[in-house]
Amino acid sequence: MLTRTTMNVTTPTTAHGLGARNSVHRGALPLRSANQPKVSRTGVVRTSCISSGRKDDKSYMRYAKVPKAESAVHPYFQAERTNVETTKKCKLITAIKTPYLPDGRFDLGMYDRLVEEQIAAGVEGLIVGGTTGEGHLMSWDEHIMLIAHTAHTYGEHLHVIGNTGSNSTKEAVHASQQGFAVGMDASLQINPYYGKTSHTGLIHHFNAVLEEGPVIVYNVPSRTGQDIPPNVVEEIAQHPNFAGVKECMGNERIKGYTDKGITCWTGNDDEAHDAVHEAGARGVISVTSNITPKIMRKLMDEKNPELAQKVMPLMNWLFAEPNPIGLNTLLMMGGHCEPVWRLPYVPMSKEQRAEVIAIINELGMENTVFDTLKEMDDSDFTYLSYF
Repeated sequence: MLTRTTMNVTTPTTAHGLGARNSVHRGALPLRSANQPKVSRTGVVRTSCISSGRKDDKSYMRYAKVPKAESAVHPYFQAERTNVETTKKCKLITAIKTPYLPDGRFDLGMYDRLVEEQIAAGVEGLIVGGTTGEGHLMSWDEHIMLIAHTAHTYGEHLHVIGNTGSNSTKEAVHASQQGFAVGMDASLQINPYYGKTSHTGLIHHFNAVLEEGPVIVYNVPSRTGQDIPPNVVEEIAQHPNFAGVKECMGNERIKGYTDKGITCWTGNDDEAHDAVHEAGARGVISVTSNITPKIMRKLMDEKNPELAQKVMPLMNWLFAEPNPIGLNTLLMMGGHCEPVWRLPYVPMSKEQRAEVIAIINELGMENTVFDTLKEMDDSDFTYLSYF
C-alpha cells in the first residue's frame, strides 16, 4: 500500500464539479516571498535567475547546498512522497479519462467512479491530466486541482502521476512544484514540442524538472515532432529522481533500454503484452485499461498471447482516430461520462459507434467496465468551445 502525509490544501469544488467556469483558483498554494530561495527536492537551493547583464555574470547558474533545505521551504512544499523505486514498481498505469459536466466543469462524481473501477481491477497507478485526460485542454489551475483531488482521495490506493510537462522548462518546473505540493507521487514529462530544442537542450530541460521529484519521461514523437534519442535518456537516467521512460518508439527501443537497466513502460497498448514478456518492459501506461482494466492486468501478469489477440480489435478501434476521441466516445456510449466534448475533440462517426458495439459484444461485456452500450445519435452530444 502506498502512503503519504496528507496536507491541508483546500480544493474549491461545487456539489458536482471542480471549480467554476473561468474561475481562477486562489489561495491553495501560498507563494514564496520575494527573497525566499527555491529549494529543489534534492536539497539544492537555486539562487535568483536575475543577472546583471554582464557577459561574465553566472548568477543564473549558481547553486548552493544547505544543510537543512526544509527550513527554506513553505510548509505546503514539504509533503512526503513515495520514492523513485516505488514508481518503478508499478506495472499497470492507466491514463485516466477526465469527464465533464454539461457546462464544461470537471464531473468529480463520475471521475471518482472511473478511478474506483481501476482500483477494483488492480491498477497500480494513474496518469492525471495526460493526453488521454485532456490536460492540454485544461488551465493549470484545473490541472493542479485535479491532481490534488486524486492524491487526497485515492493516494493510499494508487500511485498518482501528474502530467506536468510543458513546452516551457519554467512552466514544467513550476507545475511540477505545485503537483508535488498537493500530493502527487511522480510527474510525467514530455519533451518540448513545437519550439523544439537540441539534444543538449533536452538534457538541461529534463534535469531541471528532475530536481523537483520523481519523473517518468514521455517519448511520443508522433505528437511532439521530436524523438528523445537513447543518448539523451541514458544521460538523464543518471539523475536520482529518474524513474524511467514511457516509450512509444517500439519494443526494440525498449529492449535496448531494459538491457541497460533503464525502467520502461510502453505507451502502445497493442505492443504491451510483448513489451513486458519479450522486451523486458516494466509495464504499460494504458488507454485501453479505461475500458478493460482486468484484461490489461492479466496481460501484465502472465504471458497470454491469445488474450492479447482477443483484445486487439478494441485497441484498433480506440486508436482509429487520434486519442482520446475513441475512448471518450466509448465511455459516453457506456454511460461512464456525460456526452460533453471540449473542442476540438468530436465523437467517432455513427458507423464507427455501431462497429464498436459489435467489437465489445465479441469481446464480452463482462470483460469491460460496462453493463450495456448505447449507439447514440449525433444530436446526443454537446460541444463546448468556451468553458
